[in-house]
Amino acid sequence: MMRKNLLIPILILLVYNTTLMANPIQSLCSPNNMIELVINQEPKHITAIIKYKDKTVIPEIRLGLQEQNQTFHDNIKCLGFSKKAVIHEHYTAIHGKRSFCSNTGNTFTMHLENSQKKKLNIEFRVYNDGICFRYVLSDSQTDSLRFINEFTTYRIHREADHWMQKYVPHYEGDFPHEKGNISQGKWGYPALVHYNNCWALLTEANNNRNYCATHLTNVNHDELYEVTYPHKEEGNGIGSTSPTALSPWTSPWRVIILGELKNIVESTLVEDVSDPCLLSETDWIQPGSASWIYWAYNHGTKDYKTCCEYVDLAATMHWKYVLFDWEWDQMQNGGTLSDAARYATSKGIKPLIWYNSGGKHNRVLSTPRDRLITTENRNREFKKLKEMGFSGIKVDFFESDKQHMINYYLDILEDAAKHKLMVNFHGCTLPRGWSRTYPHLMSMEAVYGAEQYNNSSYMTTAAARLNSTYPFTRNIVGPMDYTPVAFTNSQHPHHTSNAHELALSVIFESGIQHWADRPEGFYQLSDEAKSFMSTVPVAWDDTRFIEGYPGKYIVLARRKGTTWYLAGINGADSHGKLCISLDFLQDTDYQMVLFSDGKENSQIRSQHKQVNRTDSIEIEWKAEGGFVACLKCDPN
Repeated sequence: MMRKNLLIPILILLVYNTTLMANPIQSLCSPNNMIELVINQEPKHITAIIKYKDKTVIPEIRLGLQEQNQTFHDNIKCLGFSKKAVIHEHYTAIHGKRSFCSNTGNTFTMHLENSQKKKLNIEFRVYNDGICFRYVLSDSQTDSLRFINEFTTYRIHREADHWMQKYVPHYEGDFPHEKGNISQGKWGYPALVHYNNCWALLTEANNNRNYCATHLTNVNHDELYEVTYPHKEEGNGIGSTSPTALSPWTSPWRVIILGELKNIVESTLVEDVSDPCLLSETDWIQPGSASWIYWAYNHGTKDYKTCCEYVDLAATMHWKYVLFDWEWDQMQNGGTLSDAARYATSKGIKPLIWYNSGGKHNRVLSTPRDRLITTENRNREFKKLKEMGFSGIKVDFFESDKQHMINYYLDILEDAAKHKLMVNFHGCTLPRGWSRTYPHLMSMEAVYGAEQYNNSSYMTTAAARLNSTYPFTRNIVGPMDYTPVAFTNSQHPHHTSNAHELALSVIFESGIQHWADRPEGFYQLSDEAKSFMSTVPVAWDDTRFIEGYPGKYIVLARRKGTTWYLAGINGADSHGKLCISLDFLQDTDYQMVLFSDGKENSQIRSQHKQVNRTDSIEIEWKAEGGFVACLKCDPN
């Protein structure tokens, strides 16, 4: 009995001594003082703590970097800090959550020195919606740099709620909810956690040619999530896992979006800290809706007449685009790709076209391959596409996050811009802010989306939960080509209600929305629902989080001009009721058309009502159901 009692003072002493070892040397708060970053000098390391409303959210961030000639980790000391400053940025976005983006933060730079007297700077920014930091080597003794390791590590309490996807280079995974018994492994961004009444979303931004993309691993300790480089075997083993660069050098931003769920969902922080637009002309970049053959007919683009049916669908629905997906080079049954492109343009529809990224990094044999690998090939192909009337490309199967693949993405974007071609990346890495720098990057896949109904029955059972998770995770960090809205069935049926599917048109954000269903799926809609699908925007002037919880449900409001769209989906397998305030509206009357669940999953109920910002609407939705409303200013 006495031995047990002796443990108490020993434990108290250990905690006390550990606290003494950490010496706070500087702190930085957000403009609204809700978020605080505290820098600690420990005996051998520099660490940081993140607090929200005075409560610790991330108790430790270990900092450091290893270059082949210099290591900044053990025995590192702080030489001091720059003066604190305010950084304020605003810019216009062509597509995304809002058209006018603005963010204000406080910043300083920490100056470090290792035992060999070599210098490293770390730049920190604290915004009202998160914290960012990046490494800077400005006075390296060598012009050529080769990085061996990054020591950035986030300590996340095992009792925090976790939503993380296992890392694969195409980022098409589930986000299971874990707490307490935390899995160990390798995890892709973004990683969502909830602890001490604060939400945090971990990711990275502004990846450029100087570095690889990274992900997280907690293999060594379940609470320690280390930033790590791509796997050696990625991309058929082609390319080095060790990034190289020239001095001076700056890393991508390490980004932690913080606060209430509202802060997470509405944040544009990934784009805010990325490089401004590099294009001098952008009027050719036009967000819009597209008909899409693949979901209903895997091999549909082989068939000229099927392609024409999807052109006709786009024309009937007043959509801008049609996508000719894989196997267009094998088109038959009455016409060729040139014929299909001419038919589309004759109907006022702009065609888009699929490519295999090709190259030695790629194991997929689908043709055409290797037409985009070199600058010469790309420009020759892009010139031909423009002459045929194409407006954009979809490039698939990259299979690697190594530095040379980051360069390939940027090469494609830069050459496509010269020919005024919009870009959609598939089988690809996660968005990392490139849509601000290259706004003709309309969308990226990096999601377990609707095409999975073709591949396995898992999507049938998991879709409602996943759909209710992505607005809190994947779609936060950039446009998401999930390919939503399916009223009929693919190889594996959907359990979600048709109102749920209709609501996805507003819930998910993408600069080009490829609507999944076959022509008859849209033609059989009521006139009101058909009109809604003909006019629903894909680029927004504002986005508001109304309520929800990851994996359970979400309600969002988005605005285009003076018109608001309110949408919600139920991720649960039980019915429910909601009472939603319309206080996000302006102080005027609106004519509302509300689409909600009918008696059967296949039925969509429509209602008309005049409302204003003092009103609330009551929604009763089915298991895996949903609703969407269009609210237009009353002209009277």
